[in-house]
Amino acid sequence: MSVAAIVLAAGASRRLGEPKQLVRLGDETLLERAVRACRDAACTPIVVVLGALSESIQNQCNLQDTVIVDNREWCEGMGSSLRAGVKALDPSVEGCVIVTCDMPAASAEHLRRLMKSGDVTASEYAGRRGVPAFFPQSSFVALMQVQGDTGARDLLKEANAIPLPAGELDVDTAQDLQRARELFG
Repeated sequence: MSVAAIVLAAGASRRLGEPKQLVRLGDETLLERAVRACRDAACTPIVVVLGALSESIQNQCNLQDTVIVDNREWCEGMGSSLRAGVKALDPSVEGCVIVTCDMPAASAEHLRRLMKSGDVTASEYAGRRGVPAFFPQSSFVALMQVQGDTGARDLLKEANAIPLPAGELDVDTAQDLQRARELFG
């Protein structure tokens, strides 16, 4: 199965106070970590959706072998980034995984598990369903309709789900970053 990845990395990181895309965990940035997980899961192509500080992020991250999409409407929220990412996909892909750059628990193994069913499949953590998630091509029309900052949450309410330990940790604050470094280096 030909599965693409869309890595959402367009936000301004206002709560963190520095670009989360460039924050380092070990020897890689959060964005590089997300791209590596997608690459190791054999996703192709890997579409990276940037917005705020796009040029700076491209200059400071190793994003080789990815398709960069500059979402000029990133202020509208995650929905605009989802639409930009889906629009960049080749029509021949059979599905895509959607990943955010600020969730260090997302591993290649977890992404492969999401892709296996062929149906919409969410990650489950802290009693809810969310991304990373797999969407078959038949879901792309619905993804193109997503608005605002809730992302694909409504599309995942009834989806199959696979537990993601520590999936509730997304790096939005200095405390989140400290916890990520404790858990993931």
